[in-house]
Amino acid sequence: MMKKYLVLALLFCGTALFAQEKSGSQQFWENLKSHCGKAYEGKLAEGITNDAFSGKTLTMYVRTCEEGKITVPFYVGDDKSRTWVLTYENDQIKLKHDHRHEDGSEDKVTQYGGTSPNSGLANIQFFPADVETANLIPYASTNVWWITLDENTFSYNLKRLGSENPQFTVTFDLTKPVEAPGTQWGWE
Repeated sequence: MMKKYLVLALLFCGTALFAQEKSGSQQFWENLKSHCGKAYEGKLAEGITNDAFSGKTLTMYVRTCEEGKITVPFYVGDDKSRTWVLTYENDQIKLKHDHRHEDGSEDKVTQYGGTSPNSGLANIQFFPADVETANLIPYASTNVWWITLDENTFSYNLKRLGSENPQFTVTFDLTKPVEAPGTQWGWE
């Protein structure tokens, strides 16, 4: 009889521990937050040619980590106009692209992106274009962005489904922090 209760207790404890494991989005979020205050250089994936990015220093800077919000400026050479804004709510992560001019004013094409459709995995989160994006940039309504994150790399990716355009990928080496390039345009 005592063995039966012991087995039931072990099963109950095992279930309780399993139920308390962190979701993929929670693990992803905590991993990204661990890089707060650090900057990293990246490079375009082989075969990608983009006049706005090719031959320029590409730097991401995990600049701010607040409760439920992380900002990651993405610098292309001296251009500090791009910031990835990630928010975490209800076990889902939202990615928005904040674009500013050098004077700090918002670009006419800004705040586009999407929300992960589920909790995803600890090392990858997908963001299909949301309604706001489809209304702002109709041709981007089939965009899917995704971010991969492990102990060595962070990659930002974009694919426009149904398009002949190649996938856009920039990968950052998380093993070699670089000097933070300062504040992005329009942010204090």
